[in-house]
Amino acid sequence: MLDRLRSAPPLVGCITNSVVTNFTANVLLALGAAPAMVDIIGEAGPFAATADGQLINVGTPTPEQRGASMDAAVAARRAGTPWVLDPVAVGTLVQRTALAHRLIAQRPTAVRGNASEIIALAGSGTGGRGVESADDVESALDAARSLAERFGPVVAVSGPVDAIVSSDRVVRVGGGSAMLTRVTGGGCALGAVLAAFLAAGRAVGVDALEAVAAAHVVYSAAAEIAERSSSGPGSFQPAFLDALASVDGAELERIPLS
Repeated sequence: MLDRLRSAPPLVGCITNSVVTNFTANVLLALGAAPAMVDIIGEAGPFAATADGQLINVGTPTPEQRGASMDAAVAARRAGTPWVLDPVAVGTLVQRTALAHRLIAQRPTAVRGNASEIIALAGSGTGGRGVESADDVESALDAARSLAERFGPVVAVSGPVDAIVSSDRVVRVGGGSAMLTRVTGGGCALGAVLAAFLAAGRAVGVDALEAVAAAHVVYSAAAEIAERSSSGPGSFQPAFLDALASVDGAELERIPLS
């Protein structure tokens, strides 16, 4: 899938939060994909219908972005564009929680969040501490399965060991670096990477769960490479972009899967 992504770059539409827009675009470019930050009403829907993949992140949901997000979700579902919902801080904040519930009804291909966000989105918790999780990954598995069964997505629960959950399967991806939690956009950019891998996976006949797991493997491998060559968060971020551009099969094989 990574070879396919690099040889035929998928066009990924991104509606994401203002804090991480630049980093998300750079992550996609480093990986080999083509980002497009299309987040206004009247453009987001038509773009999502023609893009190869779409991210909808509710991190800073302005009124314009709320309307654009719904337009993009409806258009992606109708056109069959694989799309990813990232329910940032859902459960703790009222407006984005209501928006995320409306969005998941449009049946995303994948949902990505931390354990508290996934539990809150499923209606069985009140969220974490802002964007930080108050729950561990294993405690969110039932909520993830519930979302998968009710709305159809693959659900990726992020933590020290990520869990990729469908209605009947769980894949765990280890590795990575805690340094991703000390730079802005480490989790949010991963949502865009999922959209890129869902597009690449579709092109080579790989199902959504395996495509999402592959995205996590690549992300974890790049984070490990970056950590080895950096001295702190300031040097980690550019090293991570370099690692995404150069990561290869040998590094991917080192990431533990179960």
